[in-house]
Amino acid sequence: MKMHSTGAQMTSTNRPSGDHATVKAVNRAMRGAPAEADSTDRIYDPALESCRLCPRKCGVNRNAGQKGACGVSSDIYVARAALHFWEEPCISGKEGSGAVFFSGCTLKCVFCQNYELSHQEVGKRVDLERLMEIFFELEGQGANNINLVTPDHYIPLIAKAMERSRVRGLKIPFVINCSGYETRELIHRLDGLADIYLDDFKYMDPLKAKKYSGAEDYPERAKESLAEMVRQCPEPIFDERGMMQKGVIIRHLLMPSMVHNAEHVVDYVYDTYGDQVYLSLMHQFTPFPRLAKWPEINRRVTKREYERLLNYALDKGVTNAFIQEGDVAKESFVPDWNGEGV
Repeated sequence: MKMHSTGAQMTSTNRPSGDHATVKAVNRAMRGAPAEADSTDRIYDPALESCRLCPRKCGVNRNAGQKGACGVSSDIYVARAALHFWEEPCISGKEGSGAVFFSGCTLKCVFCQNYELSHQEVGKRVDLERLMEIFFELEGQGANNINLVTPDHYIPLIAKAMERSRVRGLKIPFVINCSGYETRELIHRLDGLADIYLDDFKYMDPLKAKKYSGAEDYPERAKESLAEMVRQCPEPIFDERGMMQKGVIIRHLLMPSMVHNAEHVVDYVYDTYGDQVYLSLMHQFTPFPRLAKWPEINRRVTKREYERLLNYALDKGVTNAFIQEGDVAKESFVPDWNGEGV
């Protein structure tokens, strides 16, 4: 496996993110809570009337202002929209990725790097017209793509903005930067709109998924949603600069004392899809003070743990991958949720 390393931190839905290296044959040498919206101008979508978009299928009427398991109603909140240089090299490049960070999340990971964003609903309310303006502003700044970070619970609404933006002439790819905890049906809504999936695959162990993310069914949901992503984007396509234009990248964040879980993720992804997808193996797990309640993961991943995972992927024959190098487990990599670009 030829690994390409970077020195940057990557965005990610509900998780830490970090430096990566592109691998083509693994070489050992990879703020403020949103205000209540006026109901008279709330965005309406039939799918949110009795919401069953995510695997939790909470059934609340988000159109009426009720907040679902994701923590938000039908009102779209964005915490930051700016060029982001901390993704995989084929996503950020030198010019940056146009990252749009959405508030709320269907997962409630105890270790979430973007905790304020996912748990405390930080952000500014935007309508579809403003969201489209943000897309064009980022394209005008030279972004390589529009990187929609944690869009899952807004997909019926965001899909409208994506489609209309294409009609109006947006040229750069759309990246869906998601948690892996989606239904196949939800991902199907993006067929023909999404160009790249930057997808998490956190767990193959349902007990770990339940303990740390409150989602015992995570492994099965991640498998079914990934299958739909690969159906839509069956082969990676790059331009002459090496920037991805189409494809699927699957991220796995190695957690303390969970090398076996990581190996099982590598097994499933590689045995199922081979070189159709890229793996992104991350070691940037950052222990925040709130993890004192979970002492078994309240530490950084060791160099030995990460090397075990890389060697496992190498020995298995993984040929497309990204790895991280350097010290990337830092709180300083967490963006400020100050409404920049919104």
